[in-house]
Amino acid sequence: MSVHKVKNEDSVATVLTAQHVRTYYRFFGARHSILQLGNLVDFEVEGEDGRFLPRLRSLSHIGFPWLFDKNRLLIWHNFIQRFETHLKDADEIDSFYYDLLLRAAQKWDRQNPKRIVCESYIELLDYEGRLYPEENCYICEQPIGEEIALMQAFKPAHPTCLYSAAFSTRKILDFFRTKQTIHMEDHEVDSLFEVVMKGL
Repeated sequence: MSVHKVKNEDSVATVLTAQHVRTYYRFFGARHSILQLGNLVDFEVEGEDGRFLPRLRSLSHIGFPWLFDKNRLLIWHNFIQRFETHLKDADEIDSFYYDLLLRAAQKWDRQNPKRIVCESYIELLDYEGRLYPEENCYICEQPIGEEIALMQAFKPAHPTCLYSAAFSTRKILDFFRTKQTIHMEDHEVDSLFEVVMKGL
């Protein structure tokens, strides 16, 4: 998921697999451009004896056609950084997270990536039991009318309580139900995306 430089040109990499979030050491990491934030890689591990960080070796990059599109790559990196923060204290995980990111990466070049981020995020909220599809404001607990604002984790609020952009309540509740942005305009998706970027 992420790479941090340490002494000389070595790196420490945090890797998400289908079952774990693990940290590995990589000698001369700066010379291995495939070890980058958000890259899908195949690798071997050596030295899992518990005394030192195990080492990554025999890396190979599994690429996607959108990797040379700077805008799509930037959005991907921003999305992956939110996952790194969200899973920073995890060790053993369910395959849901790996599968969610892999599905997103596989369609990243065919759809608007901001839509993929929003749809993936609402799947994550639902999976973790954090989806709050209520029609009452999270702040004042009063019913929400025709317009709704969204806090971090897509918690609903009155636009006046949150001092934030307003969405159509009907569209947001439909998004919560279907987990699809198909009925939303691009500018609405842009606003949803900004909410996701506040943190998972």
